[in-house]
Amino acid sequence: MKTFDPVAYKKMVKFYQDQDDPTGWFNNIYTDAEGDYRAVFWADLEPNPYLLKWLKNSPFNHTGRKAIVVGCGVGDDAQALSEAGYEVTAFDISPEAIRLCKKRYSDTKVKYLIADLFDYPSQWFENYDLVYECNTIQVLPGKYRVQARSAMVSLLAPQGFILVSCRSRAQGEQQNDIPLPLDKKEIDGFIGCGLSEESFEAYDDTQEPPVPHFFAVYKK
Repeated sequence: MKTFDPVAYKKMVKFYQDQDDPTGWFNNIYTDAEGDYRAVFWADLEPNPYLLKWLKNSPFNHTGRKAIVVGCGVGDDAQALSEAGYEVTAFDISPEAIRLCKKRYSDTKVKYLIADLFDYPSQWFENYDLVYECNTIQVLPGKYRVQARSAMVSLLAPQGFILVSCRSRAQGEQQNDIPLPLDKKEIDGFIGCGLSEESFEAYDDTQEPPVPHFFAVYKK
């Protein structure tokens, strides 16, 4: 198992971005874990607390609704949605990430699949009551951020919700960061796609020093 090197990580991401291959490096993160999901450096190994809060406080019944998790990683949030009653499809472009999920949750009800957000199966179009996006857009460069947002919105069924969780930054700051946090104007692009903002929270996490985040809910 390789020790995480943040400088090498950013250099690798930048190399792929410069080759116009914005997702070509994803599988490396999971193969470096050598079969141990606990060794994936960005995995929290617990569901997003803001997702859990939303599931608890939502006024409607989640049971029987269809959800899709974009870039599911090692599966914590997908499992939380399943336990709340959703019929969950969770996908990642990394074959090794999906293998880790299936190994970690051998008895899961979640459908873990290898898929590409930019070329997803046609039957997914406007097919989900809930789309969950956590930290995918922020690891993409330039035009791919806009394309990813549009693709996520296209998965929503009428009256569906998209939950967006990401790192945040003030407009005009941290412009060369990897990952590149979203500013308010960028996350408001979901409203520009025709969705209504149901809720929006800006918060700092518990790291030292704290890292600013957004958690937003939009409805089609």
